[in-house]
Amino acid sequence: MLNICTWNVNGIRACHRKGFLDWLKKEQPDLLCLQETKAHPQQLAAELRQPPGYHTWFASAAKKGYAGTALYSRRSPRKVFPGLGIQEFDDEGRTVVADYGHFVIIGGYFPNSQPEGRRLDYKLAYNAAVLERCQELRGQGREVLICGDFNAAHTPIDLFHPKANEKNPGYLPEERAWVTHALSTGLHDIFRERHPGEPGHYTWWSYRARSRDRNIGWRLDYFLVTPGILGHVAQVSHLSGVLGSDHCPVKLLLDL
Repeated sequence: MLNICTWNVNGIRACHRKGFLDWLKKEQPDLLCLQETKAHPQQLAAELRQPPGYHTWFASAAKKGYAGTALYSRRSPRKVFPGLGIQEFDDEGRTVVADYGHFVIIGGYFPNSQPEGRRLDYKLAYNAAVLERCQELRGQGREVLICGDFNAAHTPIDLFHPKANEKNPGYLPEERAWVTHALSTGLHDIFRERHPGEPGHYTWWSYRARSRDRNIGWRLDYFLVTPGILGHVAQVSHLSGVLGSDHCPVKLLLDL
């Protein structure tokens, strides 16, 4: 059974202070994709930069303390690509791509469209680039998992206050339409398929007004998988009890 987790840690050093390594030791994911690390590897303590039993790769933003992604893996992939090979996205450290033979995993920190859609065009361009890479791999006969913080709630049940957020980043019509488009290409939002029509499943909560305690949140973190992965999915779950960030990890168990 392969344990794959994705987690927006909202600053890996801050998450470390809140028990990240204790969680890692307890959960022992085989693959862990991190988003919003906000650090370069040389800024990290040795035990965080490469915990015992793990290989690690980092895609860091040129701007310090901003964005960034990472992969922690107990298995050594065939190849790892820290980026998409597109400078405007790689300069923000938004992607880690790893080839494990049975499948390729794309861990992405999808941009926030920002108030009034200031970065919506940038976000949609990044989304398109990730989907294009996925399609290229599928054209080669590969199975693909795309995971990470998509910064988008797809449907009204994916956030607590859909009506009040229709003009807000993360729930703009263009963002929701892109998720619909991605699914139309044959990708599967595996968590939603396993929990159809069920509200109240969130992965991000504001730090304000005890939002997490009251479960006033958004589902922003996903696993999208190609059809050949579906038959291997044993479980997918939100680890909502895991603290350390304003997001919780999402866990996928594959029976390979």
